[in-house]
Amino acid sequence: MEDLSPSSLKTILHSKRANLYYLEYCRVQVNGGRVEYVTAEGNRSAYWNIPIANTTSILLGTGTSITQAAVRELAKAGVAIGFCGGGGTPLFSATEGDHDFVWLTSQSEYRPTEYLQGWISFWFDDARRLQAARILQRNRIEVIRKRWLSQALVRKGFVIDAEELEPLLDRFLTSLDTARSQSDILSQEARMTKSLYRFAVHATDYGEFQRAKKGSGHDLANQYLDHGNYLAYGLGATAIWVLGVPAGLAVLHGKTRRGGLVFDVADVVKDAIVLPQAFISASEGDDAQTFRTSCLAALREADALDRMIDTIKMVVEDSV
Repeated sequence: MEDLSPSSLKTILHSKRANLYYLEYCRVQVNGGRVEYVTAEGNRSAYWNIPIANTTSILLGTGTSITQAAVRELAKAGVAIGFCGGGGTPLFSATEGDHDFVWLTSQSEYRPTEYLQGWISFWFDDARRLQAARILQRNRIEVIRKRWLSQALVRKGFVIDAEELEPLLDRFLTSLDTARSQSDILSQEARMTKSLYRFAVHATDYGEFQRAKKGSGHDLANQYLDHGNYLAYGLGATAIWVLGVPAGLAVLHGKTRRGGLVFDVADVVKDAIVLPQAFISASEGDDAQTFRTSCLAALREADALDRMIDTIKMVVEDSV
């Protein structure tokens, strides 16, 4: 097979790529120039091709291994690799297992510098960094408003009263204008999210629900919220990698948190898309694979990665 150059493998823009993989009990390897994963089926092995040029990220779960050659090819195509526990959570890396969230992104000295330079130009100014946080959160509200009142969710039986949702979102937008610090925004965000959980519980007739700390919730809604959020984090990591902005340059989740910007960017779509799908799948008793498929379809349908990338660009353009 012809050896394709890294530039050829990156012909498809990351924001337009269709695939995000979660794999378990398999081996990822290169065979005949193609990256594939191998599963055992009795005494035989099944080989499945991974179209790396059309893939954003790969989560490697329980019972997986990956060869050096496969990592090389994935890096050439700009695919982020994440190591995680069973069912997609928690996410960890053998080299940095003390962190909650670590993605192994392909390295290149030719990453774009335009957005990094723009980001750095405001990041050390507290007031401008706070303004950047406001922009991210305003975009988050816009996506929630559009998605939660969409026909796509109505068709799934997730019906929200606009007369209840709109005032909640408007109050949060007003609080953004008066917030004097990132802590103010985070506290208002927490209150809003509790209300969104309440709306979701009512829309799906889920019953009793209390958001548990990551990994400690035994009910399906908590499990699927954790799992789906990591899918959003994968897209967030891809978005900032595409634009060349380091994950440590957070504007909301703390200046000292190495992956804080991933969480900032994932917030743009997380509650809008993952939250309702988690409750829909949990109320219907879907298994993890069905939820994952539905969640990925919803992220694609909403152009989630496009939205993240455009929001980062908006922050830079507004702040420079």
